Amino acid sequence: MLVRVRDLNDERLVDYTGLTDVALRRRLETAHGLYIAESTKVIIRAISAGHAPRSLLTASRWLPDLIPAIEKATGAPDGGATPIFVAEEDELEQIVGFHLHRGALACMNRPPLEDPLQLLRRVGDDGAHRVVVLEGLVDHTNVGAIFRSAAALGVDAVLVTEDCADPLYRRSVRVSMGTVFQVPWTRIAAWPHSMARLHEVGFVTAALALDKDAMPLDEFAALPGCSSADSRLALILGTEGEGLRKSTIAHADYRVIIPMAGGVDSLNVAAASAVACWELRSRRSA
Repeated sequence: MLVRVRDLNDERLVDYTGLTDVALRRRLETAHGLYIAESTKVIIRAISAGHAPRSLLTASRWLPDLIPAIEKATGAPDGGATPIFVAEEDELEQIVGFHLHRGALACMNRPPLEDPLQLLRRVGDDGAHRVVVLEGLVDHTNVGAIFRSAAALGVDAVLVTEDCADPLYRRSVRVSMGTVFQVPWTRIAAWPHSMARLHEVGFVTAALALDKDAMPLDEFAALPGCSSADSRLALILGTEGEGLRKSTIAHADYRVIIPMAGGVDSLNVAAASAVACWELRSRRSA
């Protein structure tokens, strides 16, 4: 149902207030099984992926762009029983605490997470062949950028450790341009001991690490276990700054490094992911 916002303190808008408080929003969204999708494009992608909105908040000028997606999600162009709050753009900024680009937000119901091996078996024609594992990343921007690269470069799935930033946090979703809904992902518990589960289903694991004995990326990509059409490879990326844990590197089959020039020791983790995913892309379509 369409609801014209007349009171900026309307208690029905509680899902959209104080969005600038990262820690508070992270606790609220995960505790209540929700996440926030920002911008018309991201909302449309979330709904196209089968995610159901709890409500939407939009400026009146963007409502026509959202109506097809709203109808797909709710069965009615006005949202049916799902509230569609409509306000002017200056009112939106007062409600959420910042200027909205392409002024629209949706409070989405968070889908349940799959078991990692179930997900890896499900994706693709014969299961996943290229997987990225994110260990302990704390920057939502980097998480979103990695998902965008993963989608663009043919990664089949992403696994995130329990201490990794939430891919469905508002900033991650926005930076990814909605590709967090495109690339299948889930959390993997008991990492790095659970790396053994990947080995059991035929994955070669490669830790991207600054290690003196690490193999250059191009040499690693040429190995039969990486270059064959049926190869299954999990690339492991570590937290900003410190990189991967020593225990993770010890559990991995290979240690891999991107050779650097110009006195630079490493790339930002999001940039490194793009380089590595391009070099290690699956040859199934070759």
